[in-house]
Amino acid sequence: MHRSTSTTGGHALSSQSPRRGHLARRLFQLYAGLALYGASSALLVRSGFGLEPWNVLHQGLSERTGLSMGVVLTVVGAAVLLLWIPLRQRPGLGTVSNVLVIGAAMDATLAVVPDAHGPAARVALMAAGIVLNGAATGSYIAARFGAGPRDGLMTGLHQRTGASVRLIRTAIEITVVATGFVLGGTVGAGTLLYAVTIGPLAQLFLRVFAVPPASGGSTLVATGQPRRAILRP
Repeated sequence: MHRSTSTTGGHALSSQSPRRGHLARRLFQLYAGLALYGASSALLVRSGFGLEPWNVLHQGLSERTGLSMGVVLTVVGAAVLLLWIPLRQRPGLGTVSNVLVIGAAMDATLAVVPDAHGPAARVALMAAGIVLNGAATGSYIAARFGAGPRDGLMTGLHQRTGASVRLIRTAIEITVVATGFVLGGTVGAGTLLYAVTIGPLAQLFLRVFAVPPASGGSTLVATGQPRRAILRP
């Protein structure tokens, strides 16, 4: 009797270990991806060649309010998250972490990375920002802890209105870019290059950072299809 109980207990402990390691990897990818997203966005700011759609708005609001871009990003993210309530969207750990981490990482990077001078340095910062942003997107989404606030707004509007995700996303991003530009946000070659490359880059890094289901564990948390999502800060 004693030997059987010990063996069963040992098997239970050994089956828990892979699940803990699996969760630890997912958490690491979540927070590393969010921090890298904020840092890569800061590189685009320093390049001066234009920002991602939502960050055009964040920069414009920053210019008008005197708040840092990271603080504006956090406040806007929290406001967008409130819109989930009437849309009946459910936030996850990744959703809340998105609001808290990306803005802080952006401000920290802006504090240590100066503006680039000269076309070569500016192009290098722009290219690094876009590629690292794609890597951050893949890492964060592949962790499967929930959509960012702005993606949740997009999918919630799709579910409530029946309009296509493509139409809703296009309408939202045109609105935030136009509003941000009027407020003083930077739109340029980097904005266009980001728009045409972030999808393929995210697709690539989603494969690189794909997390297989935990051995012996429930696969319910891994039933989503992250390749359809694109993170927006």
